[in-house]
Amino acid sequence: MSGSDSLEELELRAALDSIQLPDGSALGGSGRVAGLNISGGRVSLSIQIAPQEAPLFVPIRDQVEARLRALQGVTSVFAVLTSERAAPPELTIRTPAPAIKPDPLAAIGHVIAVASGKGGVGKSTTTVNLALALRAQGLQVGILDADIYGPSLPTLLGLHGKPGLAQGRKLKPMQAYGLKAMSMGLLVEPETAMVWRGPMIMSAITQMMADVDWGALDVLLVDMPPGTGDAQLALAQGTQLAGAVIVSTPQDLSLIDARRGITMFRKVDVPILGIIENMAHFICPDCGSSHAIFGQGGAELEAARLRVPFLGAVPLTMALRAASDAGQPVTARDPYGPLGQIYQQIAQAMLAGLTTMPRAQSPGQT
Repeated sequence: MSGSDSLEELELRAALDSIQLPDGSALGGSGRVAGLNISGGRVSLSIQIAPQEAPLFVPIRDQVEARLRALQGVTSVFAVLTSERAAPPELTIRTPAPAIKPDPLAAIGHVIAVASGKGGVGKSTTTVNLALALRAQGLQVGILDADIYGPSLPTLLGLHGKPGLAQGRKLKPMQAYGLKAMSMGLLVEPETAMVWRGPMIMSAITQMMADVDWGALDVLLVDMPPGTGDAQLALAQGTQLAGAVIVSTPQDLSLIDARRGITMFRKVDVPILGIIENMAHFICPDCGSSHAIFGQGGAELEAARLRVPFLGAVPLTMALRAASDAGQPVTARDPYGPLGQIYQQIAQAMLAGLTTMPRAQSPGQT
């Protein structure tokens, strides 16, 4: 190979051809490999399978990651199993072109993923209130709702109507409470079921990054769908993430999936900015007492075990639930109230963890 920033096609082919499938054929020539992307030393790809083949292909995926990671010049490998339409007839390997593909979000100071391994932990509510806390500190902030199947940003921000068009036929993000926002929920009817396969999800997220006129932003928070699949891969391939924040409830059931999310981001060299413990306890509206209905302190202990920052704990209150359902986020209603102050403290802790410089001068800087 010519160097650490360049990978030769023959070496990649040889590595994939050395991996044997259950039927005895070589993975490289099977037509199952798709979406191979090489950026510097970072390699990502998907392996197309039928749903019933998943148990057989988990060890093959692990073998692919190990073999490619052993190649000189490879710094990280991210392989996913996807259930697609018919596999392509032959393996296509895209080698780095002389001109680097432009990052559609390069003008944004920091792009931060807010993720969870599990659904139902309040990740979207956390994202919106975290964005408002950043906005209260004088930053220009946007939210990209990347949850294609369950977009909740329109409800949480009380957004109605469709986005307009900006110059170059790009979409104009909608605005609420000083935030710029874009969601698939703004582009389709509310009750539309998004029955999409992996490539369609990846394409939609890529387009929402590239085809939206975000303008000058200090921070773009990306509300990720739960899990560690195609959406996460599309984001990791499409832009340079400044870091990821993991949202979890305190109980083990949620923490197990949060660990998977942390492992996934580490595989693609995305810094973990910290863990937020959501629904840390329930505050009774009648007596004001606190009830640890999901256990207590689990996310904080997990952060210590995994050696990642613990950003803070957010209680579950009736006011938080009501504000979210009404499209009037609690941090917008009362930024200096108890919950507003908690989100602002979490936002400050998250910003303190951004040790890398922005790719472009932050719009708020001179």
